[in-house]
Amino acid sequence: MTAATKLGWAFGQQGLTHPLVVAHLTSQLAHESGLVPKEENLHYRAERLMQVWPARFRTMAAAQACAGNPERLANTVYGGRMGNTQPGDGWRFRGRGLIQLTGRSNYETYGRLVGFDLIANPDLLLQYGVGALVAGAYWNARGLSRHALRDDVTRVTEGINGGRNGLEDRRRLLAIAKQHMGLR
Repeated sequence: MTAATKLGWAFGQQGLTHPLVVAHLTSQLAHESGLVPKEENLHYRAERLMQVWPARFRTMAAAQACAGNPERLANTVYGGRMGNTQPGDGWRFRGRGLIQLTGRSNYETYGRLVGFDLIANPDLLLQYGVGALVAGAYWNARGLSRHALRDDVTRVTEGINGGRNGLEDRRRLLAIAKQHMGLR
């Protein structure tokens, strides 16, 4: 089964078949992961850490302590939140998959929804089929189809990442997805 076939199958399993919904979901995943299940790239320079996580890195010294150290960075920025309660949870439950699922509570919730033990096996998100199923379940749990059907890329983006990070790129990718699907 090709990657596109697995993606289509997973979307169908989650009831995500409306062309506008598929265009929005696909464009969001293209922004998050390039449509390839991967783990979060946590290789940052200190200056960039202060831009990405200004509340966590208020000084250059704090940022330098995590720069170039992905495991330490993940434990610093994700530890103690998103259900990460154990030492090392930030690293263990860093962003993975097509949608960059992050945090122990999300791994537990979405693993249960799609029938995989992502707590014991977090790297399952790196398998295309599992990553696609989780992306669809995440989309549905947040009710993002209602925004996609109104063609509201801003609200969809907020539902995916909690903010408007990469909004212009997501708009660009949505236009490409729509063109390929014969929409507008």
